[in-house]
Amino acid sequence: MLIDILGKYKVKATFFVVGDWVDNYPESVKALHDAGHEVMNHSNTHAHMSQLSKDEIIADVEACNDKIEAVTGVRPTLIRPPYGEYDDNVITAIRSIGMEPIQWDVDSLDWKDLEAPEIIKRVTGKVQSGSIVLFHNAALHTPEALPTIIETLLQEGYTFVPISEIILPQPYTIDHTGRQLPADAQAS
Repeated sequence: MLIDILGKYKVKATFFVVGDWVDNYPESVKALHDAGHEVMNHSNTHAHMSQLSKDEIIADVEACNDKIEAVTGVRPTLIRPPYGEYDDNVITAIRSIGMEPIQWDVDSLDWKDLEAPEIIKRVTGKVQSGSIVLFHNAALHTPEALPTIIETLLQEGYTFVPISEIILPQPYTIDHTGRQLPADAQAS
């Protein structure tokens, strides 16, 4: 259903999938990829990565990467750590295998089964230029909320792009709001 809504508005998105979901729904993963969406890593087992060793993190992430690549032909370069948990160990482990950890700045809270009007208000009221919005593909009211969110944001002049098109390459810094800035921008 989400793929149809995004297709109607010609919106390309990034889907972070768990390895177990790839195992159970390979046709859905392939459909996302074939529709032009990015399919990236959300871990293999949805573990609390901050409780894992560097080697355990790498093994988990690579297992999911292998599954996604087997289905789509493309190896993920981004990961959204489960629960939004990260620390220096998680970031170091992920970057050691050439991947970039991703966070979000607008949480739709759709996973709490909020009603569609609440999801719409949360997202449209918090989005700003460069925002990364967190949705969940199995959330109850997301399909109902998404068309209004897309239409509202398009009317406000926003465009939608996959995450890989907005993240900056190294070197960069992150300011107090969580936004990336080119490293030389701090000197200005």
